[in-house]
Formats: sequence, C-alpha cells, structure tokens
Amino acid sequence: MKLSVLVNEGPYQHQSADSAIQFTKAALAKGHEVFRVFFYHDGVNNGTSYAVPPQDDRNITQEWTSLAKEHDLDLVVCIAAAQRRGILDENESKRQGKDGFNIAEGFRISGLGQLIEAGIQSDRLVIFGD
Repeated sequence: MKLSVLVNEGPYQHQSADSAIQFTKAALAKGHEVFRVFFYHDGVNNGTSYAVPPQDDRNITQEWTSLAKEHDLDLVVCIAAAQRRGILDENESKRQGKDGFNIAEGFRISGLGQLIEAGIQSDRLVIFGD
C-alpha cells in the first residue's frame, strides 16, 4: 500500500510527533511505500536543525533525517507554516534577507500543493495531530 503521512504537531509538544515516526517506521518495515511525509502547523518544528534535546532524550528530527536517508523519504515542510515559526531553507533565507537557515538535513520546504499531491498519489493519507 502507498501511504502518505501528515504531521501537525511539533516534537516534544504532543504524542502525535512520536506516533507519526513510529507509524512510518512500522509501515516501512511491513513493506509499505511511503510516498511523502508532510509537516504542517506546529509539525514544521520537526524539521528544524536548531533543536538540541538532552542527551538522554530522543532526537526526533535526527530520527526523521536517518529514516529519510535509509528509505529515500520525501520530507516536506509547509512553507507558510515554517516561515511563521522561523524555519527557513537557504533559498528562503536569502529571499527574506536573513543571515542563516535552519532546515534540518533531509527536509525540504514547499507548498500545500505537495500535500494535495500526496493525498492524490497515495492509497491512504494518515494524519497525526489536530
């Protein structure tokens, strides 16, 4: 089955972020295809490289990055939600006149059209968070 995942909650704020990554890992382990993981609302905070959790805590951003490398996942962060929360890639940083960027490795910024495409291309769109 071809799946896409929508993550609406940030890491360390709500169980949804943990559930989304655990679901994605389980789906891949069972042989399902994950077409795209789309991060929206506070979920975009999963894609910041500036989060530094304590050493004895899980690093959800790093887990997504590793999973994306291992399975060639498309991790898409909503551009409007990301900008509102100060998450920028290199191009947006330059366009907005900012000094740096903080999108984590393996993530990319794009628009809501990517979410629509994920819903169309997938058998199921599984949503985590409000």
